[in-house]
Amino acid sequence: MAQQARAIQTRRAILQAAGAVFDERGYDAATIAEILARAGVTKGALYFHFTSKEELARGVLGEALTTEGILPQESKLQEWVDVGMVMAHRLPRQPLLSAGIRLSVDQRGRDLFGTSWPGWINFIAGQLEIAKTRGEVLPHIVPEQTAMLFVGAWTGVEIVSSAVEKGDLEQKIASLYDHLLPGIAVPGVLSRLDTAPDRGARMWEAHQKSFREGDPLVNA
Repeated sequence: MAQQARAIQTRRAILQAAGAVFDERGYDAATIAEILARAGVTKGALYFHFTSKEELARGVLGEALTTEGILPQESKLQEWVDVGMVMAHRLPRQPLLSAGIRLSVDQRGRDLFGTSWPGWINFIAGQLEIAKTRGEVLPHIVPEQTAMLFVGAWTGVEIVSSAVEKGDLEQKIASLYDHLLPGIAVPGVLSRLDTAPDRGARMWEAHQKSFREGDPLVNA
């Protein structure tokens, strides 16, 4: 068990180091040597978990598809809001997540290792489908189309924000929801949705508190 725990920790350290290097330098400029130095592991340890830089990139992309910090809500649309807001809170603070976008927008890299976008589109479409069956979504909404447009819009806002005006991603993603939701949510649900810019920070803190206290639903 101790050996397994060390292996998990080593793999995590490698992914975090790779994420930081990919985020800073992009895929082509990133080197295994720099990732090794950041992770503080041997070349043998790295190649035990990942056979190539390409496989490392796939591992980083796999970490980008995460719903950690999303707590169950009475409204499925609120959970959808929370997905985008928690990610807006975490991404500027966690290079492993930010690297997922950097890798996904690398056109040459996409041919090698794909992107995290299809996973996000499928997940969000599922959320919207459940919300629609519950009567939270307007009848004309097609979940798959809305999910694709949302993922494209969220990604575009993050890229433009990081290039033009550093910081305040949470404010901008809150504004994105405020523009989209009136055309998606039924009025009775819309009025109850919390799209405040600090929504993601509050949900992340609640998640962290539950984790520290050993909540089995959070730690499952």
